[in-house]
Formats: sequence, structure tokens, C-alpha cells
Amino acid sequence: MIAVADYGVGNLNSVDKALRFIGCDAKITSDPKTIERSAGVVLPGVGAFTDAMESLKRTGLGDVIKSVAESGKPLLGICLGLQLMFECSEESTRTAEGLGLFKGTVKRFPSNMGLKVPHMGWSSITFNKRSYLFSGFTGSEYLYFVHSYYATARDRDISAARCSYGVEFDAAIESGNISATQFHPEKSGSSGLRVLQNWAEKFKLQEPTK
Repeated sequence: MIAVADYGVGNLNSVDKALRFIGCDAKITSDPKTIERSAGVVLPGVGAFTDAMESLKRTGLGDVIKSVAESGKPLLGICLGLQLMFECSEESTRTAEGLGLFKGTVKRFPSNMGLKVPHMGWSSITFNKRSYLFSGFTGSEYLYFVHSYYATARDRDISAARCSYGVEFDAAIESGNISATQFHPEKSGSSGLRVLQNWAEKFKLQEPTK
């Protein structure tokens, strides 16, 4: 079973529906024990970084997610879920502390780049390395983004793909059992479902065919 972590912020139902569509047993849950017993965990998220971190701390799920990451269990972050994996964000008037799974700071898109913020809509990505997340991709695919802040990993080896919107940022990261996408795979049509399926196949998270 894949646990879709419910910490009060996230596009939970769409993620759950997409995982079930590709043949995974998924469950939206805020119960730490259920998340710890799961075969894999998805950390979704939409909204403000600071609010999300406060919710993770209040519910105790922040420590659970860190434990999952350290255990070697597959962990997938989506959109804000990717940003929360970094050390901090410049989203609030004070620098907000993240989960610290990766080194780097989440920054706001510059206001002087002549583009609308948030970055909303379909954009192409460029691959940084051979990644299981994008197995079967040709490079012509477009994914769906909605975000005003972006992350750039300090360790460039974990950057699986990048996207350009005034500035270049990490569209996906991959490091061992942890992976994450800035785009919404559950809203990205067949290409997004392919990303989820690649993740599920990599870690054998799909239900056996009856």
C-alpha cells in the first residue's frame, strides 16, 4: 500500500486517483503508524511552504517523513512536497526551515523577468541524467506546473531534470529512495501517469494482476 500523506495541505484526491489508475493500492492517511507500515509514501502539497511545515510539525508527520527517507522506503514528493525536502524557503518574511533532506534554498521567481508568476501551465523539461522517472520519454513531453517558488539543489548530481521559466530550476530530483517532481504528474496527462508508473515499477509498488 502507498500512503498519500495527509497533513492538511495537498492535492490528495487527484494523487490518490492517479495512483489507483495505474494499479497501485493507495490510501490517503494522516496516521503515522499507517505511513510507517506502508510500502511507499507520497508527499503531495499545494499552498504556502511555512503553513505546510507548521502543519507537518504540529501533526508529527515531519519526523515521520524524515524517518521514511532514512529507512530506505520509497518517498515521492510532488510540487510543494519537493520544496519541503530542502533546507529552507524564502517564502515568508523570515527564512522558513524545511525538512532538510537535501541542501538548497527555495526561492521566488524574480519579479523583473517579464513573465507571469506563478508559473502556471504546460512546460517542457530537459533531462540532467538517466532517471527511472522518465523511462520511455522522448524529450518532447510537456508537464503541468503551478508554482511561484522554485528549488535548485546544491548537489547537482541529484537533479534528474530541469525546466526554464525566466530562470532554470529543478523539475525533478532523484537520490536513492527519494524522488520528487516540481510539476504535478497527477495533472500532466499520460506523461505524468508515466512518471508515476515508472516510480511504482522501480520500487514494485503496483498490485499484482489478478
